[in-house]
Amino acid sequence: MQETHIPVSLIGTGSQPQEEDGANLDILELPDEMQTFSIPEIADPEALSTHPEAMVLLHQLQVELTRQSKSPGVHSDPLDLTDMPVEQRTLIDQLLGEGEVSMLHQSDTGRIQVQESVLAGLWRIRYFDNEDQLIRDTIEVAAVPRLCRRHVFTRAAHRVEIGGDSIPQGVLNAPPLLAEINDKVSEFRPGAETHVINLTLLPQTEEDLAFLIERLGEGPLTVLSRGYGNCRITSTAVENVWWVQYFNSQDKNILNTLEIGDIPAVAAAAKEDIEDSKERLIEIVEAYL
Repeated sequence: MQETHIPVSLIGTGSQPQEEDGANLDILELPDEMQTFSIPEIADPEALSTHPEAMVLLHQLQVELTRQSKSPGVHSDPLDLTDMPVEQRTLIDQLLGEGEVSMLHQSDTGRIQVQESVLAGLWRIRYFDNEDQLIRDTIEVAAVPRLCRRHVFTRAAHRVEIGGDSIPQGVLNAPPLLAEINDKVSEFRPGAETHVINLTLLPQTEEDLAFLIERLGEGPLTVLSRGYGNCRITSTAVENVWWVQYFNSQDKNILNTLEIGDIPAVAAAAKEDIEDSKERLIEIVEAYL
């Protein structure tokens, strides 16, 4: 598993390419070609037998996946690999590979890189300081990492400031949307159904999109999910509000939405995915016994 860099571009007028529907939004620069998950490298069985800490870790992950498959959402403490020898961490990387979801969380104190393994629900999470030095290396078993639920909106506003007296010329449809967002933000409770605003189906001028971007602001978390296309998710500076954009394999924006709720489901591992990961990890471990 290699460290995944997710390039983030600034948002604002002039920083996004023009879309056919005027949806002038491109928070995260996408790769030129569609990417899918990579098959994990096959490690030498003798290498695993000479690194018992790696085998112990795999058994621990197996226990955690079993717990999660039986009780979805149960709290699971991350497994700390920071002090594990580099050779053993490299071996774990080879066995677990890289999955479809990558995340980048940026803050004043540094950044956190998250990479899902080929086993859905099993996340490699690395913490870096402002000097780009690795300070912590963990693996977490969960539908989504805890940082997505606990730390994304800690500094977020509880509502959008619409600014009725300072609406730029050309902004026509954005103010009612911001009023709708404020209503849904105030109503949302953990576990409630996500409210989706489909911007692709709404008439939006370039000024409307720029106004939405400026008022919602940019949050600390960016997610890229690669499957049969690409999905780009960015937290905003307003509590529980997410930009979600879907692209096809030709990198054409086919759906542009705002979601008010928990982290979008496309970034999370489903219960069935975790059950499948449990079975696949059992097969991996048995192959080296």
